[in-house]
Amino acid sequence: MTDVIILDGGMGRELKRIGAPFTQPQWSAQALIESPNHVEQAHRGFIEAGAQIITVNSYACVPFHLGEALYQERGAELARTAAKLAREAVNKSNQNVVIAGSIPPALGSYRPDLFEPVKVKEITQTLFEAQEEYVDLWLAETVASIAEFEAINQVLSQTEKPCHYAFTLQDDVTDIPKLRSGETVQEATIKLCQSGASGIFFNCSIPEVMEQAIAEAKAIIDAQDIDVVIGVFSNSFTPIGATHEANDTIQSMRELSPQDYLEFAKQWHQAGATIIGGCCGIYPSHIKALAEWRDSK
Repeated sequence: MTDVIILDGGMGRELKRIGAPFTQPQWSAQALIESPNHVEQAHRGFIEAGAQIITVNSYACVPFHLGEALYQERGAELARTAAKLAREAVNKSNQNVVIAGSIPPALGSYRPDLFEPVKVKEITQTLFEAQEEYVDLWLAETVASIAEFEAINQVLSQTEKPCHYAFTLQDDVTDIPKLRSGETVQEATIKLCQSGASGIFFNCSIPEVMEQAIAEAKAIIDAQDIDVVIGVFSNSFTPIGATHEANDTIQSMRELSPQDYLEFAKQWHQAGATIIGGCCGIYPSHIKALAEWRDSK
């Protein structure tokens, strides 16, 4: 299937699965600090499974996970290390794999109520400068509100590389898909189309809410006749509520086999997504199933 590009899966859970040091609150940054070889190993696993885009492991290089003191001391260094490890993994693979720099939620996943524009811009700028030299495109992940999107977009306006923005959705299956902030996908898509961004994605939400969001985004993009790609990378979490505290516990998982995930991916592609990968709890086995589907067409 030539019109589908496969993104990698969730780095944090994959690091945990392969035996990397992994605890709260440092999450995927712990491996960067204690065992960077595990980070490169995780990237290689996704590349070998068939991923054409891998994402820099900088999601937890923020005060929310590192703590303010460690972030100030080593946040930029760790994000740069993460980008270098991604580049090394690609170079060693001898494959044509694209590297996406990661801009995570600066002040906490799924928590638009914690948004502070000045802090978000400062942290995003640090992560941008640390990774820009090593990446091919940018992916802002788990964006929970339009205000958060606009703050990140101001920083990423400094680059000429493609910039994709992945919005996290409320885990409620309704006719009107919404961001975690309560703003609609329609509103977010209109704002993104006005910004000149290269892609709108939906991520870190349950698979069941993705199809309607993709369809709504596609309708707006088609109506405006602009070149914006649509991507999706779901998690395998149980539904996350509005009061979720990301660092209090490790979110519970659901049983989602590679074949289960592939069936969702087929629906997303039919709805208009052309870049498909996975978020938390989506492993190389899931990515392999996606890649085999891609290659079978």
